[in-house]
Amino acid sequence: MKNLYLLLLLSFLLASCGASRKPKNTTIIGDTKVSVTAKKASKIVTYAKSFEGTRYKYGGVDKRGMDCSGLVYTSFKKENIALPRISRDMATKGIKIKLHDTEEGDLLFFQTNKNHRVINHVGLVVENHRGEIKFIHSTTSRGVIISSLDENYWKSAFVEVRRII
Repeated sequence: MKNLYLLLLLSFLLASCGASRKPKNTTIIGDTKVSVTAKKASKIVTYAKSFEGTRYKYGGVDKRGMDCSGLVYTSFKKENIALPRISRDMATKGIKIKLHDTEEGDLLFFQTNKNHRVINHVGLVVENHRGEIKFIHSTTSRGVIISSLDENYWKSAFVEVRRII
C-alpha cells in the first residue's frame, strides 16, 4: 500500500512538471491585435533578415535550414511572441487587413499548390513602399530570400494579409 501511495505521488509530480507551462514574458497571440510598437515589428524583421541566404529545410528553424513558417515562427519568438508553427494555423491569428494597409511586420499568406486549396506558405512583410510590398520568406529552391508581391507568381498565389502585432 505504501508503494502505491508513493507511485501516485510520483505520478502527480511528473504530470505537473512544466510540460504545459508557457515561457515567461511571452505574449500568446489570439484572435485580437496585440498592442506593441513599430519598433518591435522592426526588430522582428531585422532578425528575420539575419537568415537571408539560409537554405530551405522542411521543419527547420535555424541557420542550418529553415522553412517559411519556421522563419516567421522563429522571428516572432525572438521577441517573445508565440505563434503556431504551421502557416495555415498562423493564418487564423491576428486580424485580417486590406492589402493597401500592409505594414512592416504583417504576414502574407499564399496558396502555392492549386490542387490543394489551403494556405501552405507565409511571408513576413519587410516594407511597403508606394504600394510595392516586399516580404522575406523561405523557398524550396532558393532558401530565405526577399521577394516582391508584384512578382506574378506571388501575386497569383496571394490569399490574405494579417496583422499580428
